[in-house]
This record gives sequence, C-alpha cells and structure tokens, in this order.
Amino acid sequence: MKALVLVALIALGAVSARAEVVVSHGLSAFGDLKYPADFSHFDYVNPQAPKGGAIATTSVRANQTFDTLNAYSLRGDPPMGLSAPENLVYDTLMATADDETDAVYGLVAAHAEFLPGGDWIIFEMRPEARFADGSAVTAEDVVFSFESLKSDGAAPRFRLSLRDVTGAEALGPHRVRFTFAPDAPKRDLPMLVAGLPILSKAWFEGRDFGAPSMEQPLGSGPYAVEKAEAGRSVTYRRRDDYWARDLPVNVGRWNFDAITVEYFRDRSAAIPALQARVIDLHESFSSKEWAVDYDFEAIRDGRVIRETLPDLSPSGTQGFWFNTRRPHLSDARVRQALGMAFDFEWSNRTLFYDLYQRTTSFFQTTAMMAEGEPSPEELALLEPFRDRLPPETFGPAFTPLVSDGSGRNRQALRAASRLLEDAGWFLDDAGIRRNEAGEALTLEIFDDSSAFERIVNPYIQNLRALGVEASWRLVDAAQNQQRTKDFDYDVTIARFSVGATPGVGLRNFYHSSSADQPGSYNLSGVADPVVDHLVETMIAAPDRATLHVAGRALDRVLRAMHIWSPQWYKASHTVAYWDKFARPAIKPPYSRAILDTWWVDPAREAALAARAQ
Repeated sequence: MKALVLVALIALGAVSARAEVVVSHGLSAFGDLKYPADFSHFDYVNPQAPKGGAIATTSVRANQTFDTLNAYSLRGDPPMGLSAPENLVYDTLMATADDETDAVYGLVAAHAEFLPGGDWIIFEMRPEARFADGSAVTAEDVVFSFESLKSDGAAPRFRLSLRDVTGAEALGPHRVRFTFAPDAPKRDLPMLVAGLPILSKAWFEGRDFGAPSMEQPLGSGPYAVEKAEAGRSVTYRRRDDYWARDLPVNVGRWNFDAITVEYFRDRSAAIPALQARVIDLHESFSSKEWAVDYDFEAIRDGRVIRETLPDLSPSGTQGFWFNTRRPHLSDARVRQALGMAFDFEWSNRTLFYDLYQRTTSFFQTTAMMAEGEPSPEELALLEPFRDRLPPETFGPAFTPLVSDGSGRNRQALRAASRLLEDAGWFLDDAGIRRNEAGEALTLEIFDDSSAFERIVNPYIQNLRALGVEASWRLVDAAQNQQRTKDFDYDVTIARFSVGATPGVGLRNFYHSSSADQPGSYNLSGVADPVVDHLVETMIAAPDRATLHVAGRALDRVLRAMHIWSPQWYKASHTVAYWDKFARPAIKPPYSRAILDTWWVDPAREAALAARAQ
C-alpha cells in the first residue's frame, strides 16, 4: 500500500528539469512509469474476471468501530472502504498502480500537463465522468474538494500534506489547474493532488463538511454505500452504471457485487464469525489467533483455506509509542529505560510462536533503514547538527538489546535502572521510582484489543520490577480512537504503514507542525528542528539515492530519541477464507488486492453450498 490507513505515506512525481510542458497519462515520484499510454490493464488483474457474488470481511484498519460516513472530516471515524487505499466510493484524478512503488495513471483525468519542476499542474478531465446520481464530475467539484480538504474541518492528514498547494482553479468544465508554493519542494505535489478524492460540490451544499454524518455519501467510484449501521457493519454495492468500469485502470477490478465490512467489539470475535459464515474472509493480526484458533471442522475438511500471502511492502512501524508531551516522559533516558523492559525474544518464543521478527527501524525493510555506522553521505547531513544531537546518533544505529529469551532479562533491567537514576528517578524504601519532588513514575498502557493483554502484562511486570507503577487499561474502540486523537495517553500501541517513497506525509508523523495537531499521527509529539530539516530534505529529494540517504539519517535521529519501543513485523498477510473465491495468477507486491482483484468462483460457491446440505 502506498497509503496508511491507512495513511498513507506516498511521494509524488518529479522529472528532469526541461523547458517544455510534459503531457503524460501518469505520474511517478521520479518520472519512471511501468505502463505505457496505450496499456490495456494492470498486469496483476484478470481482465476476464467475472462479476457477481459478495464478500464479507473484517476491517484491517486500526480503528475497530466507526460512527460516520463522512470519510474526510476531523470529527468522527469512518469505516474501511470509503477512503484510500480501497477508494470504493470516491474516484480520484489518477489511480494507484499496486505493482509500482509510486505511480498513478489517469482515472477521472485523461492526462496531466506540467512543466517539470514548475509551480503548477493541469489535469484534463474526462467529460464522461459521472457521480452516482448521474450528474457530471466537473473541475468545480475538484476545486471544491481541494478547498474542503484544506479547511479547518478536514482531517489533519490532508491539511498538513496540502500546505504547499496554494490553490486550485477551474479553467473550464473539465480542466483544472493546481498551483504550488514557489519555494516548496515539488516532487510530491503533482501526485498528491492527483490522489485527492473528488467530492460533489452540489451534494455538499447545505451540509456541514466538518460534521460527522451517517447519511449515505455521493461519490463517482465503483461502489455506493448500500447500508450502514454505526459500529456494526457497512455494505457497499457495485454500481452497474459506473462510468469508468472499462478504463485501463479498472479492467479486471471491482468484481464483487457487494462488499460488507463487519466490525466486532472485540477482535477475537472474528474467528467465530468466520466459522459461522457471518464473514467470508479474515486477516489475522494476532500470532496466537493464527497459530491456535483456526481449529474447526471447516478448516479440517478444506472448506476454509488458511493461507499466507507474501507482502513486499515496507513493514511499517508498530510499537509502544511514548507520549513525550507528558512531563515524566520528556527525558529520552526515561523512554529508553522503559523500552528496555520489553523482552521481545521471550515474547516471540513464548507468546508469538516465533512468527515475528523484531522491528528496529522506522523504515524497516526499506533502503531507508539505518544500519551500522553512518555513511559519509549520512554524516554530511548530520554533522551540521552535531551539537544538537545525542552522541549515539553518530555511532552504530540504535538497536534494542537482544535478550536470551529466558524471561529473566536482568542485564537489560540493570541498564534500565541506571538510566532512570541518571534521569533523577530513584527507588524509595517501598521499591517505587520517585523523582526529587517525590512523584512516582507511573505509566498507563491502553488499547482496545483484549488480545494485547497477554503481551502487555509481561512488559508491565518488568516495568514494575524497575519500580515503575505501570498498568494496563482495556478501553472500547470509541475511547481508544478519541484518546489517541486527543493525545490523552502515556503509551499507546499503534502501527503505521510507510511507503517505499515517503514524502509530504512524513510531516503528519514526525514534523513539529503536527505535534500539537489533534488527530495527527505524531503520536509521540516529535517537535525537533533537526527532524523537521531531515523530513523536508526527504520531501525535496530529487532522486531515490538522495531520498534513501536522508531517510537513513532521519532514522538514526529518531531511533536515538527513543520515542517508542519497537515491536515486531512479518512480511506476509495471514488470511483465512471460505473456498468460494478465485484470484489472478499475479499478486501485486504492494497490496493485498483482495477487494479489487479477487472474484467469486460460481463452481466453488456451488460446491460449498452442496456440502452444507
């Protein structure tokens, strides 16, 4: 995926600085496109895939509830499917290719016109584009969408990313121009605006864009919301009149007549739901669930298939995120000590069935992952800030201690105790860590998944052995989402996906502009001028080599700040599904591609029905 829920962290098209205007059917970060202008379909689809049938699945988003169908407002939490990466309801000017790291091709836009390195881009729109009510998609709708997504009522990820896009102008009914700040890096901006959802200006008249709403939205995409029950389920119905179904970016895609996303108060309810055929497909994110819980008759007799699908996308950043806004977590030595209490090796052997690898980097499994000593190129970026950075930034990249897996990680706890003492936290007679003012060192970890309790409890025991008054709190999904948006926590558990070509989205994670922006993904409250500089260096990188060097430098700085205790990753999707589906021979490397490229096989579905009788 080239978007997190996620969010997404995508970087966008710069090409060599030539004087003439370029007219192109697609855009990419550094000008390289796999597909020519006359391509017929993506390589990872079956262009003859039949349409029909339905799929019901669980959400793969972190949010395990929803309370609005307004996908782009700051307020409320929308369901999976409305926005990227699925984009079931809203079309964009250009569509992502999931077998390229950072490329998009014409959807509503037939082509783009731009001056390489210039301050503008023009999109020539297809006049046949229609919303689901039959009304035309016009340049005015694109302008309205841009202005709405940049307004105070929009989710911060848009406002932060769009800050260098200064305006949008309709040049005609189907021609729109975006302008960029003259002094801003231009690499990301063309693809950024090409990927914005297109909203109907007429539909939003008289409606508050920033307000949550369960009213079924109007889009121009392949599906429309058929029904939704807040916090329970949402069903999308394929539009037979979808205007773009025969475009190359859509051939072989969007094959299910209906897509239902089911939500459960507790994620552990998904396996019984699969067993009872409430859902057809489920992706497991729990090692215990994957190793132990798929023990029922339909698995044993082959009606339910349990499969590991390869995932070549960057593994993302999952961990315990420390809120540096809290005074007792503002010292990096304290955060480092708290991170050392997590014994991954013991957890992996005892709790995770050895299914995971330890995450060490904010850019794990990418060319931006720092390893060993900094290179001369990395040092060139870091040296101007030597007096503002911890000395360890200039040595081997910080890597968590590796334990012996025994569960008695005394070496790490002794080192952590020394760090706490250096930071002014000493044990009292009762074994509690206190500072000079007599305040106890407390730490609350919370999440909305009961599956994490067995993982967090051993961590809490180690923290208590250090004298930290640590506790675990299980909250419901709505509380989890609200507290996270408000930065109301000591430690939160989260995972973000990071694209292979990160760009302006980095501001939403680590830039000072997002540190106090409610709803941003800057969970730890990073607000550091060196980090800001390196983020902007990545955004402005003119080529992949420069991007990778800047990424490794940023990785070193963030790791030395100890803003998290990294958890784990696996380079695969672990899915189970009723044997009613077929799929293309090729899976794209950077996406699950289930909802948009799989289809129902009538013969397999009939065989399942016959066996159920």
